Amino acid sequence: MPHLTIDCHGHFTTEPEELHRFRAAQLEYVRGESETRPHLDAISDETLRAIIEANQLRIQRERGSDVTLLSPRASGMGHHAPDQSIATEWAQISNDSIRRIVDAFPRNFAGVCQLPQVVDGSLEPVIEELERCVEAGFVGCNVNPDPSGGGWSGPSITDPWWDPLWSALARLDVPAMLHVSASTNPVVHTTGAHYIAADVVVFMQLVQGDLFQRHPDLRVIIPHGGGAAPYHWGRYRGLATMLGKGTLAEHLLENTFFDTCVYHQSGIDALFAAVPVENILFGSELLGAVRGIDPESRHEYDDTKRYVDALGLDDASRHAVFEGNARRVYPRLDRRLNDLNARRPSLMETTR
Repeated sequence: MPHLTIDCHGHFTTEPEELHRFRAAQLEYVRGESETRPHLDAISDETLRAIIEANQLRIQRERGSDVTLLSPRASGMGHHAPDQSIATEWAQISNDSIRRIVDAFPRNFAGVCQLPQVVDGSLEPVIEELERCVEAGFVGCNVNPDPSGGGWSGPSITDPWWDPLWSALARLDVPAMLHVSASTNPVVHTTGAHYIAADVVVFMQLVQGDLFQRHPDLRVIIPHGGGAAPYHWGRYRGLATMLGKGTLAEHLLENTFFDTCVYHQSGIDALFAAVPVENILFGSELLGAVRGIDPESRHEYDDTKRYVDALGLDDASRHAVFEGNARRVYPRLDRRLNDLNARRPSLMETTR
């Protein structure tokens, strides 16, 4: 069964230096180290195109993927910075960069937006930016369940405080990847500890709560293979029963999905042994957390397609993981791909 390979988890981590300088100046301004609010120097379309062709697009072609859901750098979202106007400006600039990349390579990328969350902030500007991005063609968003950067000072994602955002997502028919930003604690490594721990915290919050009973149309993706959750699947099945929530399938799995951003074969094996195939979306974090050659496999750590290929899935399961589940979880992506194919029938020929 032929299929596209859709990578549900990609980040623009090869930003031009102008963007890094601007963000550093923004944070200096927030901390009171500068009295001048910075201005971003113009970044040309040619610069963005060259960066993507040399990095994300090149790797897509080398590894045999077709479409990447691209969002701003997760660790760079910086929601711990307290100024709402700065957070909004930074989200808009970051998302506009993604939009320009998608416009330049419409058959290779689809946009996933960053939201201007801040600690103790209102959801109103968050929803406004979500709506702006969806109107511009974005197919999903990243929601940070812990804007504090590791302090977990806000309410659980199942708390009614979040309901306006969940209602907006359901109304707009877009899912949320529950992805934290950088760790603010120097002894908690961002990608090796903070990300994975957050995935587990979020999963347990979902087990404890009743989010999907209140928002049955909401869809969320827990990245990095669900952190440690699949490895301890029996623990969570038991906790769900102890808490009177029924089975995980009944309580969560109509609405909760996991990507394949797991960087070794035995980890992918464990993910697929625990989680139903219909709840797994192919993802690689292109370009993301771990770069380099694995001396055991002699391939790059984040070439996760190789690990999924090695599972020997049947055709229906391969189609689901690489294409079908992403189209189902991201309906706006499905419509976007259908529109592109209507204009030019053979999408697979144009993306590889």
